[in-house]
Amino acid sequence: MNKLFLISTLLFNVVTNAQTDISSKTFYKHDQFLSSDKMEGRFPGTKGNNDAAAYIKKHFKKYDLKKFNDNYYQSFSLFVKEGLNKVKSDTVVTQNVVGYLEGSDENLKNEFVVIGAHYDHWGWGGRTSGSKKKDTVAIHNGADDNASGVAALLCILKELSKPENKPKRSVVFISFSGEEEGLLGSKYFIQHLPFDKKKVKVMLNMDMVGRLNSEKELYMGGAGTFPDGVALMKKTGENSGLNPVVHSGDVGGSDHVSFYKAGISAVGFHTGGHPQYHTPEDDIELINTEGGALVSQYIYTVLKAIANYDQPLYFISQD
Repeated sequence: MNKLFLISTLLFNVVTNAQTDISSKTFYKHDQFLSSDKMEGRFPGTKGNNDAAAYIKKHFKKYDLKKFNDNYYQSFSLFVKEGLNKVKSDTVVTQNVVGYLEGSDENLKNEFVVIGAHYDHWGWGGRTSGSKKKDTVAIHNGADDNASGVAALLCILKELSKPENKPKRSVVFISFSGEEEGLLGSKYFIQHLPFDKKKVKVMLNMDMVGRLNSEKELYMGGAGTFPDGVALMKKTGENSGLNPVVHSGDVGGSDHVSFYKAGISAVGFHTGGHPQYHTPEDDIELINTEGGALVSQYIYTVLKAIANYDQPLYFISQD
């Protein structure tokens, strides 16, 4: 029996594209709330950022995620450039939102698969921000970057939290802050893990998954950082309604990079760039909510497969 056949048999056993309750309506609801003007661009240290964190926390609690250190919040400080986003201090406090679903297998539940998406954005923009329109002071709603990733995260959480879907390994759900300032939330999480780093087996990250194009292309980097990852991603694409563009390396530039640099398998998902990136025009009206639901379904299937892997999970460098 050759290796290719063994891999094919394994993936047949772990990959199913069964119908779920993940819907475009639910995806839209989350994205619309997080990218609304009242969030004022979700800049760290602001009321809008805190309100977004509270919204995510509410859903973590609703779906019975367990807390680390008796708290869904992991607070940290970050430096803010002078005059940026009307923040009065040069140091602000923000927070990652984190919880976990305990696995069903007595041994494998001690291993963790992490799925995440950052929720912060550029607030009102301005010259010292990462805005592509530095002369325009206006709310940067970030409907795609990255309210879409958080919308997918919450859709996946709702589905995986159902008792019949409980995976063998434990799954950590995390929404990072401070991503735009240099992956600060994910770096802080890695530096202050609430468990042994060796227990983290794979990290899946969603950053800008709300603008699925007409070719239905879902891009991913880092699929080769864990055993049979590339084959898994391609197999999951069958009958998914998507056209996965799978890279074994090309890990990318979002929060999953913090995990990869720490020697943890990491995959980043996105639906591609667009002219509205880091501008005030990244609004809900341009979000492909049907596409967002398809992407969420795909990543849910991948997550569940990895969390139920029968073979050992280990890091494979792509350098």
